Amino acid sequence: MEKYDVAIIGGGAAGLSCALTLSSAKGKFPWAENRKYFVLDNDSSDLIKAMLNNVPAVPKGTLGRDLLKQLKEQVEDYGITDIKQERVIKIEGEKGNFVIHTENGKQYKADYVVLATGFHEFNIEGLDVEVVPNPKAPRPGKIMIKSDEFNKVKDGLYVAGLLAGVYTMFASAAGSGVETACAIMSEWAGKNVVIHDVPDPK
Repeated sequence: MEKYDVAIIGGGAAGLSCALTLSSAKGKFPWAENRKYFVLDNDSSDLIKAMLNNVPAVPKGTLGRDLLKQLKEQVEDYGITDIKQERVIKIEGEKGNFVIHTENGKQYKADYVVLATGFHEFNIEGLDVEVVPNPKAPRPGKIMIKSDEFNKVKDGLYVAGLLAGVYTMFASAAGSGVETACAIMSEWAGKNVVIHDVPDPK
Protein backbone atom coordinates (compact mmCIF):
# COMPACT_ATOMS: atom_id res chain seq x y z
CA MET A 1 0.00 0.00 0.00
CA GLU A 2 1.43 3.37 -1.02
CA LYS A 3 2.22 5.81 1.81
CA TYR A 4 2.25 9.60 1.57
CA ASP A 5 3.04 12.43 3.94
CA VAL A 6 -0.12 14.31 2.96
CA ALA A 7 -3.13 13.12 0.99
CA ILE A 8 -5.35 15.88 -0.41
CA ILE A 9 -8.89 14.88 -1.25
CA GLY A 10 -10.12 17.16 -4.01
CA GLY A 11 -8.29 18.62 -7.01
CA GLY A 12 -9.92 22.02 -7.38
CA ALA A 13 -8.54 25.46 -6.54
CA ALA A 14 -7.98 24.69 -2.85
CA GLY A 15 -6.64 21.16 -3.19
CA LEU A 16 -4.17 21.95 -5.96
CA SER A 17 -3.02 25.18 -4.28
CA CYS A 18 -2.38 23.20 -1.11
CA ALA A 19 -0.40 20.60 -3.06
CA LEU A 20 1.55 23.30 -4.91
CA THR A 21 2.56 25.06 -1.70
CA LEU A 22 3.62 21.83 -0.01
CA SER A 23 5.58 20.73 -3.06
CA SER A 24 7.31 24.10 -3.36
CA ALA A 25 9.07 23.60 -0.01
CA LYS A 26 11.26 20.96 -1.64
CA GLY A 27 14.90 22.02 -1.52
CA LYS A 28 14.28 24.90 0.88
CA PHE A 29 14.07 23.26 4.32
CA PRO A 30 15.56 20.08 5.80
CA TRP A 31 12.15 18.96 7.11
CA ALA A 32 10.69 19.21 3.60
CA GLU A 33 13.06 16.69 2.07
CA ASN A 34 11.90 13.23 1.01
CA ARG A 35 8.23 14.19 1.37
CA LYS A 36 5.59 12.69 -0.91
CA TYR A 37 2.16 14.15 -1.56
CA PHE A 38 -0.99 12.87 -3.19
CA VAL A 39 -4.08 14.47 -4.72
CA LEU A 40 -7.17 12.32 -5.26
CA ASP A 41 -9.67 14.05 -7.52
CA ASN A 42 -13.01 12.92 -8.96
CA ASP A 43 -13.03 15.64 -11.63
CA SER A 44 -16.04 17.49 -10.22
CA SER A 45 -14.60 20.90 -9.31
CA ASP A 46 -16.96 23.81 -10.00
CA LEU A 47 -13.97 25.50 -11.59
CA ILE A 48 -14.35 23.23 -14.63
CA LYS A 49 -17.47 25.21 -15.63
CA ALA A 50 -16.09 28.67 -14.85
CA MET A 51 -14.74 31.61 -16.81
CA LEU A 52 -12.47 33.84 -14.76
CA ASN A 53 -12.59 37.60 -15.30
CA ASN A 54 -11.79 38.99 -11.84
CA VAL A 55 -8.94 36.90 -10.45
CA PRO A 56 -5.75 38.86 -9.63
CA ALA A 57 -2.95 38.21 -12.16
CA VAL A 58 -5.06 35.75 -14.18
CA PRO A 59 -5.87 37.02 -17.69
CA LYS A 60 -9.50 38.01 -18.19
CA GLY A 61 -11.50 35.30 -19.94
CA THR A 62 -9.36 32.41 -18.68
CA LEU A 63 -11.38 29.21 -18.59
CA GLY A 64 -11.44 27.39 -15.29
CA ARG A 65 -10.58 24.06 -16.87
CA ASP A 66 -7.46 25.61 -18.43
CA LEU A 67 -6.40 27.07 -15.09
CA LEU A 68 -6.87 23.68 -13.42
CA LYS A 69 -4.67 22.10 -16.07
CA GLN A 70 -2.01 24.75 -15.47
CA LEU A 71 -2.16 24.21 -11.70
CA LYS A 72 -1.78 20.46 -12.11
CA GLU A 73 1.26 20.98 -14.33
CA GLN A 74 2.81 23.34 -11.74
CA VAL A 75 2.28 20.77 -9.00
CA GLU A 76 3.62 17.86 -11.04
CA ASP A 77 6.68 19.87 -12.09
CA TYR A 78 8.16 19.41 -8.59
CA GLY A 79 8.10 15.64 -9.10
CA ILE A 80 6.93 14.73 -5.59
CA THR A 81 3.13 14.83 -5.88
CA ASP A 82 0.95 12.16 -7.49
CA ILE A 83 -2.41 13.25 -8.92
CA LYS A 84 -4.96 10.51 -9.59
CA GLN A 85 -8.57 10.47 -10.74
CA GLU A 86 -10.40 8.48 -8.09
CA ARG A 87 -13.40 8.99 -5.83
CA VAL A 88 -12.77 8.58 -2.12
CA ILE A 89 -15.54 6.79 -0.22
CA LYS A 90 -14.00 6.18 3.21
CA ILE A 91 -11.15 7.42 5.38
CA GLU A 92 -10.22 5.78 8.65
CA GLY A 93 -7.37 5.93 11.12
CA GLU A 94 -5.52 8.81 12.74
CA LYS A 95 -2.53 11.10 12.30
CA GLY A 96 0.39 9.07 11.02
CA ASN A 97 -1.83 6.21 9.92
CA PHE A 98 -4.79 7.33 7.83
CA VAL A 99 -6.12 4.76 5.35
CA ILE A 100 -7.99 6.13 2.33
CA HIS A 101 -10.40 3.87 0.45
CA THR A 102 -11.54 4.64 -3.09
CA GLU A 103 -14.54 3.60 -5.12
CA ASN A 104 -12.26 1.44 -7.27
CA GLY A 105 -11.26 -0.63 -4.25
CA LYS A 106 -7.78 0.88 -3.88
CA GLN A 107 -6.26 1.92 -0.57
CA TYR A 108 -3.64 4.52 0.25
CA LYS A 109 -1.94 5.51 3.49
CA ALA A 110 -1.08 9.02 4.64
CA ASP A 111 0.25 10.75 7.74
CA TYR A 112 -2.00 13.78 7.14
CA VAL A 113 -5.24 14.28 5.21
CA VAL A 114 -6.60 17.52 3.76
CA LEU A 115 -10.29 17.58 2.78
CA ALA A 116 -10.98 19.94 -0.14
CA THR A 117 -14.08 18.47 -1.75
CA GLY A 118 -16.23 21.59 -2.04
CA PHE A 119 -19.40 22.73 -0.31
CA HIS A 120 -22.12 20.77 -2.10
CA GLU A 121 -22.04 17.68 0.10
CA PHE A 122 -19.74 15.57 2.25
CA ASN A 123 -20.33 11.84 2.09
CA ILE A 124 -16.94 10.32 2.87
CA GLU A 125 -17.44 7.71 5.57
CA GLY A 126 -15.26 6.93 8.55
CA LEU A 127 -14.37 10.43 9.77
CA ASP A 128 -15.76 11.96 12.93
CA VAL A 129 -16.28 15.51 11.63
CA GLU A 130 -18.94 18.13 12.28
CA VAL A 131 -20.70 19.15 9.06
CA VAL A 132 -22.60 22.44 9.40
CA PRO A 133 -24.29 24.96 7.08
CA ASN A 134 -21.86 27.19 5.18
CA PRO A 135 -22.71 30.81 6.11
CA LYS A 136 -20.70 32.29 3.22
CA ALA A 137 -22.40 30.28 0.48
CA PRO A 138 -24.41 32.36 -2.02
CA ARG A 139 -27.19 29.76 -1.98
CA PRO A 140 -28.75 27.81 0.89
CA GLY A 141 -28.08 24.14 1.46
CA LYS A 142 -24.28 24.30 1.18
CA ILE A 143 -22.04 22.89 3.87
CA MET A 144 -18.68 23.22 5.59
CA ILE A 145 -16.69 21.26 8.15
CA LYS A 146 -15.94 22.91 11.47
CA SER A 147 -12.26 23.52 12.15
CA ASP A 148 -10.00 25.82 14.13
CA GLU A 149 -8.35 29.03 12.90
CA PHE A 150 -5.61 26.97 11.22
CA ASN A 151 -8.13 24.83 9.26
CA LYS A 152 -7.37 21.89 11.54
CA VAL A 153 -10.34 19.59 12.16
CA LYS A 154 -8.41 17.30 14.49
CA ASP A 155 -4.85 16.05 14.82
CA GLY A 156 -3.57 15.27 11.31
CA LEU A 157 -6.85 16.18 9.60
CA TYR A 158 -7.31 19.52 7.86
CA VAL A 159 -9.90 21.17 5.63
CA ALA A 160 -9.46 23.71 2.83
CA GLY A 161 -11.45 25.81 0.37
CA LEU A 162 -15.22 26.04 0.29
CA LEU A 163 -15.45 23.07 2.65
CA ALA A 164 -13.55 25.23 5.16
CA GLY A 165 -16.17 27.96 4.83
CA VAL A 166 -14.52 30.55 2.58
CA TYR A 167 -16.30 32.65 -0.03
CA THR A 168 -16.95 31.02 -3.40
CA MET A 169 -14.23 32.91 -5.25
CA PHE A 170 -11.18 31.32 -6.84
CA ALA A 171 -8.74 33.52 -4.93
CA SER A 172 -10.44 32.73 -1.62
CA ALA A 173 -10.43 28.97 -2.24
CA ALA A 174 -6.83 28.94 -3.48
CA GLY A 175 -5.71 31.06 -0.53
CA SER A 176 -7.39 28.67 1.88
CA GLY A 177 -5.46 25.77 0.35
CA VAL A 178 -2.21 27.72 0.74
CA GLU A 179 -3.03 28.52 4.38
CA THR A 180 -3.70 24.88 5.11
CA ALA A 181 -0.38 23.86 3.57
CA CYS A 182 1.40 26.50 5.65
CA ALA A 183 -0.30 25.20 8.81
CA ILE A 184 0.94 21.67 8.14
CA MET A 185 4.47 22.83 7.30
CA SER A 186 4.53 25.01 10.41
CA GLU A 187 3.68 21.93 12.46
CA TRP A 188 6.59 20.07 10.90
CA ALA A 189 8.98 22.97 11.42
CA GLY A 190 7.85 23.84 14.93
CA LYS A 191 7.41 27.49 13.93
CA ASN A 192 5.44 29.57 11.42
CA VAL A 193 6.50 28.82 7.85
CA VAL A 194 5.75 30.44 4.50
CA ILE A 195 7.37 29.76 1.14
CA HIS A 196 8.85 32.61 -0.90
CA ASP A 197 11.09 32.53 -3.96
CA VAL A 198 13.29 35.29 -5.35
CA PRO A 199 14.84 35.58 -8.82
CA ASP A 200 18.40 34.43 -9.30
CA PRO A 201 20.76 37.44 -9.31
CA LYS A 202 21.91 38.42 -12.78
